[in-house]
Amino acid sequence: MTNPTKIDPTAPVLVTGGTGTLGAHVLPLLRAAGREVRVLTRNPRPAADGVHYVAGDLLQGENGEGVDAALDGVQVVLHLAGDAKHDEQTTRNLVAAAKRAGVRHLVYISVIAADEVPLGYFRAKHAAERIVAGSGVPFTTLRAAQFHDLALKTAAAMAKLPVVPAPGAVRWEPVDAREVAARLVELALAAPAGRVPDLAGPAVRTLPDLVRDYLGAVGKRRPMLPVRVPGGMGRAYRAGANLARAGADHGTRTWEAFLAERVTGR
Repeated sequence: MTNPTKIDPTAPVLVTGGTGTLGAHVLPLLRAAGREVRVLTRNPRPAADGVHYVAGDLLQGENGEGVDAALDGVQVVLHLAGDAKHDEQTTRNLVAAAKRAGVRHLVYISVIAADEVPLGYFRAKHAAERIVAGSGVPFTTLRAAQFHDLALKTAAAMAKLPVVPAPGAVRWEPVDAREVAARLVELALAAPAGRVPDLAGPAVRTLPDLVRDYLGAVGKRRPMLPVRVPGGMGRAYRAGANLARAGADHGTRTWEAFLAERVTGR
């Protein structure tokens, strides 16, 4: 009789969101570990570097076109896809199909303080966490801080303004996506562990600090106007609700090193 908890290392691993920022780092790590990799995507492409892209759409329901075929023979799923508008729906559809397919390990990436920050993205992530935990499929959930990539995108957008709003209460603990990817692959190749310690970056930075660093890196100047974030979101940020708690893991790649690499090429 097959052991329902034992995972066959020769079975393919399915990745959702494999064409995104995090997926771009996860896929080569899985291949380097010797795993056969499939990516579920609405826009398939030819196989490349040992990765097979399978057409499927989780928004079309648990029986969405291509989902069952993508899960055929799969024992481990890394669920990296999601957004504030659809995360709950796609996760619900995925876990239903995964349960039907006999998946033995579902790894989900969430965000630190998903249950504390009153923003749509965080609420959607927390709802998806609950769906994963209650699915009956053995799972691992990792909460991570905002990626350096998002910090760069945010800082670059704010730096385009003639006067940059500076909400000093907004503090981030940005982490390198490559370090999150490495942790996810490590978790995926191990036994299901439920909720694991959060993963944040090595330092806490205010949002104005991030913008100043970006402006310095690109050789620009902008006046900055201190602003107060109102309402429940402001209270959450001022209380540091979005920051990692004691017991969290921390990456080592700094925001400054990432910025130098991406902006100046160093």
